[in-house]
Amino acid sequence: MEKPVSLKDLAIELGVSVSTVSRALKNSPEISPGMKEKIKLLAKKRNYRPNPFAMSLLKNTPRIIGIIVPDIVTHYYSSIISGINDTARKNGYSTIITSSYEQYNLEKQCLEDLINIRVEGIIACLSQETIEYSHFEALYEQNVPLVFFDRVSLTQKFSSVITNNIESAQEATKHFLETGSKRIGFIGGANHLEIVKQRKHGYLQALREYKIPIEKELVFCKNIGYESGYQGACQLLSLPNPPDAILGMTDSLAFGAMKAIREYNLRIPGDVALIGYTDEIHSNYVDPPLTAMTHQTYKMGETTCKLLLKQIKGDNKTYQIIIPCILSVRESSMKKILIR
Repeated sequence: MEKPVSLKDLAIELGVSVSTVSRALKNSPEISPGMKEKIKLLAKKRNYRPNPFAMSLLKNTPRIIGIIVPDIVTHYYSSIISGINDTARKNGYSTIITSSYEQYNLEKQCLEDLINIRVEGIIACLSQETIEYSHFEALYEQNVPLVFFDRVSLTQKFSSVITNNIESAQEATKHFLETGSKRIGFIGGANHLEIVKQRKHGYLQALREYKIPIEKELVFCKNIGYESGYQGACQLLSLPNPPDAILGMTDSLAFGAMKAIREYNLRIPGDVALIGYTDEIHSNYVDPPLTAMTHQTYKMGETTCKLLLKQIKGDNKTYQIIIPCILSVRESSMKKILIR
């Protein structure tokens, strides 16, 4: 990663003093319009960005980290944010939380807003719509610290914190097979998301390991959300030979599938076993309680923030951290008691 351009670098290139560059960028009337334009053009060309740490020392302003999440309502993201907030606060930082609401254009706007208020670094989880990453690549070119979590991209350039998507989906699928399920469906999100690819891969790997034929009609991947889970389960249950178990790659998908199973007058888990992901707090209160791959959400937030702070302090290494899921077994998956 290139060294950030400083006021001194700009001043040397233009043959003027550092104070002249500083005043020009602040639109001081003491600097001629022509010189101001010349300095601003060079600053833009060289991707100059004020050092927020130095500014905070001079002005005693708050040190701020920006957060972009797809949704601020779910327990999953709020728990991750708690881990980020607590870690940031312990290190003298405040946070600003923004939401893309799963929209690419809003994600870009969130990023721009955070840059405009001069946050020292950004923590982000991709929206479902995001298939193009130039807005994040621009941060790399400008040396803006950024760490991804959960839904990630550009892992050669940015550090990230994820869960063990492949292994956890394998474990969930094997659990079905070991507790009496024989024909397992998978409901996921949009196929361009790496997290969807990995969890689907884990599901398929478990089937291969147990020498179970792979049937494309048992896989439904569209969007991440309750309605998509309902739609996917309806499609799977309407097959001539429907599944007797469904793995939803998020709890919202699993809850939607639960509604569909009931509408088909089927029992959970007797007729259709069910497992979700992320383990929202509601998983304990639905009937029957939902078996889920539990994310260590607070730890994910804590770890993500620690990586960002390392980067802010000058560590330019790229880290890829995996925090394993834990299978929380409840009634929804247990066709028969598992004996080990």
